[in-house]
Amino acid sequence: MTVAIHLAEEFSVGPARLRVDYRGSEPRDHVLEDMNFLNYRLAEVSRSAAVTLEKPDVLWNREGEKSVSYDGHTVTFSGPWAAGPLQKVVVTMLALRMETKGLHPFHASAVRYRGKTVMFLGGESNHGKSMGQIEACRRGALLVSTETTIVDESGRAVMGSKDVYLKKRAEGTERADKAAPARGVEKFFGAMPTWEIHAEPSLVDVVVVPAIDGNFEPSLSEMIPFERQFQTLHSLQNYFLLNELLAPEWPMPIVDSEALRRARAAFVARFSERPFYFVRAATPQVLMDEVDRVL
Repeated sequence: MTVAIHLAEEFSVGPARLRVDYRGSEPRDHVLEDMNFLNYRLAEVSRSAAVTLEKPDVLWNREGEKSVSYDGHTVTFSGPWAAGPLQKVVVTMLALRMETKGLHPFHASAVRYRGKTVMFLGGESNHGKSMGQIEACRRGALLVSTETTIVDESGRAVMGSKDVYLKKRAEGTERADKAAPARGVEKFFGAMPTWEIHAEPSLVDVVVVPAIDGNFEPSLSEMIPFERQFQTLHSLQNYFLLNELLAPEWPMPIVDSEALRRARAAFVARFSERPFYFVRAATPQVLMDEVDRVL
């Protein structure tokens, strides 16, 4: 006789909590065995077997025909799914729950440099947030965050991821274009520099949208309000996967809404009142030379 297994766990980032349930006949120690992706894409994610939420935010019914759906509260997977799509949906749903607590995950790195907190924004193109952060730290900056910077309603960076690259991708999310993340570091720096961590929350003072390309002549432009908000919204929307496949033939369910998008845009408008600069440069070193001019 097949024994049904029901496993429930909660994941949390700061005050935001998410319940993830598994139901099936295959034994598991955890719904998600690997926490590396969650901590890379968010920050300081905790997992607990002590469940406090009444119903799941993510439910995986292991038996049955493969499907994925969203009912306005719960993303439900049915059938056999690889770990990668499950991890990505948990990140998305945690990002939604974080927003209800006034926390906004940015696809951005940040450093504490020359008395200011500088954010390197991964906006529409995402060409240099990691390299800019590494070069700033090579010049003595303290690390605030790498892949993700979590910002509160007042514009403070309150926490962030600490791994520059995701070294191993889960089954179902392998990408040839992401297969050698350390090559850029080797090209520009020889080896990864070391740095210290800035752990205290700090107001983001300056935002840099980098564009690093070996052919660019250096240039620095202060961005107009539309550009600031456009790039910032791109950075925030990165977590809701509206343009992504979870698996072949299975797009990410739409978990966003008009009300959430309008509230997000209002936060973006407030956040974008600070100085924003678009910087083109051939290398991270030239990028930071340009940034130094405005600090």
